[in-house]
Amino acid sequence: MDFSIFLIQCLNALQYGLLLFLVASGLTLIFGIMGVINLAHGSFYMIGAYMAFGLAPIVQSSFGGGFFATLLVGLFLAIVLGYFLEWAFYSYLYEREHLQQVLMTYGLILVFEELRSLIIGDDVHGVSAPDFLSGSIALGDTMTYPVYRLFMSAVCILLAIGMYLVFTRTRLGMMIRAGSSNREMVQSLGVDIQFLYRVVFAAGVAIAAFAGMVAAPVSSVYPNMGSQVLIICFVVVVIGGIGSIRGALLAALLIGFVDTFGKVLLPQASGVLVYVLMALILLWKPQGLFKAG
Repeated sequence: MDFSIFLIQCLNALQYGLLLFLVASGLTLIFGIMGVINLAHGSFYMIGAYMAFGLAPIVQSSFGGGFFATLLVGLFLAIVLGYFLEWAFYSYLYEREHLQQVLMTYGLILVFEELRSLIIGDDVHGVSAPDFLSGSIALGDTMTYPVYRLFMSAVCILLAIGMYLVFTRTRLGMMIRAGSSNREMVQSLGVDIQFLYRVVFAAGVAIAAFAGMVAAPVSSVYPNMGSQVLIICFVVVVIGGIGSIRGALLAALLIGFVDTFGKVLLPQASGVLVYVLMALILLWKPQGLFKAG
């Protein structure tokens, strides 16, 4: 493996790991802070990808906007969807057993998939990247790398920094951390914990949907795409530590590198390497790499 190929694989691993982090960060917030096993989280990623495909012509014809305007509209709709779902469904799950949470959220997967099939159909669709991000940069004499993939990585890094600052440096982050450790005490101090949980859930949905919108030009848009990302995101959450944002980031990057280089160096075993990594880390740290926070 020469240096240019190695560099490209490193960039691929970084981009994949950061995208995983975006999806998994919302899952670890909902799972770790609110205590809900949300199997429908992958569907929010799928909804984001389909919004990037379906909203583009509407935004173009109505507002004259392009890809970035579509992202903003989709992000707003994802926040509204998350707030509504928490109010209508998830708020009833906090005190329920995990089996009831699993059944409820699995039912939502079926509903989302059926709605997707009825509204858009079962075909595979492509989403075009903006023209100024559609080129490539040279890596060596013969290798190139897409500019849009670098853009994806930069966006994910900025969002990761933003989430870290909000979670650790703001009053909202302080209330979220306090609510995850002692809900009753936070309520007794006058914090509207129900509204706080709705904000957290809406943010988790919006982050997952945004990841789907950003990834759509690279991965295309196809049925059941949320189910594929859900399993690997649960692996990220377990490795990083339930409720830990920095743990999710480190775990996602580890998985990105193991998966990418595993497919290059050990293609026959690449399907199990991520789960071997998870087993080894859990043997070393049963609670994951970091505690919640």
